Amino acid sequence: MRVEIERVNSKDEEKAVIKAVEITDEISGAVELLEGGNKSFAVSYEDNAYILKTEAVYYIESVDKKTFVYTKERCYDTKYRLYELETMLSGYFMRCSKSMIINLKKVRSVKSQMSGRIEATLLNDEVVLISRGYVKEVKRRLGL
Repeated sequence: MRVEIERVNSKDEEKAVIKAVEITDEISGAVELLEGGNKSFAVSYEDNAYILKTEAVYYIESVDKKTFVYTKERCYDTKYRLYELETMLSGYFMRCSKSMIINLKKVRSVKSQMSGRIEATLLNDEVVLISRGYVKEVKRRLGL
């Protein structure tokens, strides 16, 4: 990819234009980096509200119409539905089952199962299952 940098006279004139055939993980990551990696959303833990940066998220799961956000340290609740978070979180986040979104940056290793699913071990040693319908896309995005 060719990169061009043009000097401008003021902060007001600064902007980044990305021309791409398709929006890949690398392009989404570059956009996130250019925006300052400031994506965050509201969560709660023990009746306290927090603003959680997306880079801290390992995976998000929906259970019994409640949405839980998992980080290295703990599990938070959020008012958002899974489909809303899927739209908000682009880049390295992707749906890996009907009830889960995974952060591909937090995947340490993957292991195929006989049933056609994939077992993904995350950086915090937690294991999540990737459903058969999402295996092909996960493999593609992980470069497998």
